[in-house]
Amino acid sequence: MSKVNNVFEAILKYGHDEDFIPEDSDEFEPTDAPAGSEAKIDILRRRVEFGLPLWHKHDRVDYTGLTGAVRPRE
Repeated sequence: MSKVNNVFEAILKYGHDEDFIPEDSDEFEPTDAPAGSEAKIDILRRRVEFGLPLWHKHDRVDYTGLTGAVRPRE
């Protein structure tokens, strides 16, 4: 995609996908990546690139079982 300055220029140059309907395929697998993580964002990006639905019914929906870094307040 060549450089465009805003969404309106992108639509004028490349059109829009208003009628786009994503299709399931063998590549459409659930993810255990937590929401907001780099892994989840990468997976969502790949799903868009392959024309897949963004959300799989078996994607992780919560943070159960995850541990995070605790940073003490200063």
